[in-house]
Order: sequence, then C-alpha cells, then structure tokens
Amino acid sequence: MTAPNPPFASKALSEAFAAFPAPLRKALLSLRALIYEVAEATPGVGALEESLKWGQPSYATAETGAGSPVRLGCPKAGGFAIYVPCSTRIIPDFQALFPEGFRFDGTRGVLFDQGETVDEEALRLLIAGAQTYHLRKKARA
Repeated sequence: MTAPNPPFASKALSEAFAAFPAPLRKALLSLRALIYEVAEATPGVGALEESLKWGQPSYATAETGAGSPVRLGCPKAGGFAIYVPCSTRIIPDFQALFPEGFRFDGTRGVLFDQGETVDEEALRLLIAGAQTYHLRKKARA
C-alpha cells in the first residue's frame, strides 16, 4: 500500500491509536492509510476531517460533504472494524457485492479478526462508497 499517512489531526487521536492493542493498532493504521488513499484518488471527496466520534477515529468529508463518515474501532468481542452510519445503505450495498468473505455488524460495519488478511481492493469500494454516499444520493434524486 502506498497510501498517504498524514500526521494525526490532534493529540487525542494519536492517543486513541496508541491505546489500541499493538497487534490491532497496525491493522487500524493500515485502514487509516487506505481511507486517506481512497479519498485522494476519488473525485469529489476533497480533504478529510479526522476526529474522534464516540471515542473512535472518524474520517468525514467535511470539505465537500460528499460522503458519510467512516470510523475505525475495536469491537468488544475482539478484532477490529470499520464502521459507517447504520442509517445508510453503505453496508447493505457492499454486502450485496460481497456476500461471502466478510463478517458484517448489521448495517453499521465490517468486522475483522486479529491477524486476518484484509481484502484491500474490496475495502476500497466500501470506503469510496462511504466517501461519495451523498453525491450518489443527489445523482439519483
């Protein structure tokens, strides 16, 4: 992965990543880099705003309003996850494309086990779908 990896937007974000268990931190930092890489490569997304939402790193398209936020976290059951707002069609649409090979947390996320190999190409589609969600809704209207 040749993703951009900008400095953390705040000390609180740096501390949030530092608080993740070491084996999961590496995977979550890779997802963070992928989120930035996809934003940079996807027309209309613009700069991302990195913040903490519910204590989890969150990435919003605040500059353009093109998409819905993407969050990263560690579920209580273990592993790590990528989350989107459950009120959107982002996860159901992704699940329709990839009914096998992923574990879903309802309509809000994709779950991974520690040490699991992540299908980066598929996740690019999920992340781009989240980062352009509002653009696509406007196009359908």
